[in-house]
Formats: sequence, structure tokens, C-alpha cells
Amino acid sequence: MPGRECYHCKQWIEEGEAHDCWTTTEAALTADLSEDLRDAWERIRESMVALGEQRIYASGSCIMFSRRVCHVFVRPKRKVLEICVFLDRALRDPRVKRADRTSKVKFANLIHVQHRDEVEAPLTDWFAEAYALHDRPAAPVQPARRVAKTAKTAKTAKTAKTAKTAKTARNARRPPLTGARRR
Repeated sequence: MPGRECYHCKQWIEEGEAHDCWTTTEAALTADLSEDLRDAWERIRESMVALGEQRIYASGSCIMFSRRVCHVFVRPKRKVLEICVFLDRALRDPRVKRADRTSKVKFANLIHVQHRDEVEAPLTDWFAEAYALHDRPAAPVQPARRVAKTAKTAKTAKTAKTAKTAKTARNARRPPLTGARRR
């Protein structure tokens, strides 16, 4: 029987049979969630929909909320919902597990949610801030400040300067190359 094996899911596909293992839906990603996590997911979705017009779609293992670009995504996991909120600042809160700079002006703030009661202010305020972030004009990016040299970089610079000075001194002591010695 002619057919092929899918490179992604390793499933055997008969010739002419339709196969799309990359299609992911919200329902498929949230189907195995516990009752608490499902309630939390529904509350997150309600909060995001209440903000206004946006595109909600599943991609890979995440559910994305975007206008022109993604501003929030939710990654359903076995014991938590991992929420990534893109803001122009790193959040300082005990609920924020990690804040990574994703560009010159954006930070990805990772938050874990386990129960519906956790989806309230300030989390919903951060959702609204991320949603509204694209309405504001881009702030000018501040140029990077010069960082004072640390002892190690100062020593490395001094060593390089010393080596350059020594090389210049050696070259000064050599006689100039004449026609016979040139290559």
C-alpha cells in the first residue's frame, strides 16, 4: 500500500488521505486541563475578550491574543497556566516568575496561574496595559549608557595597550626593509 509517514507526528498516511497534524485549536489545548485550570482559563479568556477587538488563535502549544502583534499568550501545562504578558517594562511582583527582555522596548513577563481567583487585578490590569501598548506611539529608545570599566576589563585594556606599545617599540628597532629583504 503506497503512503508515507508524517515527519512530525510519525503517523502513517495513506495516499490521497488528508492529514494536518499541525492544526491546533483552543479546545485541543485545554481539553486535558483540571477543573480549576479550566475555570482559570475561561476567566482569562473572558478578561481578554472584554478588552476589545483582537485575534485569538492557537499556535503550537500556546493560545495567542493579538492585535497587530501578540500581546499575551497562554501556555496550558499540566499543573499551571503559564501566561506571558508583553509590556514595555519588567514587572516586579511575586507572581511574576520571570521577566525577559525580548526587544529594545519590550519585556516578556511570565506568570503562573493555578486557580480562577488568581485572575483578578493586577493581572487583568496587566492584560489591559499590554492590549493598549500598541495604541501609544513608540517611545524613543534611550541610547545605551557607557558602562564604567570593571577591574577585569581595565586590566585587559591595559594589557592590550602594553602589548601594542611593545610591538611598536620592536618595530621601531628593526632596520627598514630594503629591496633584497622584501618579499
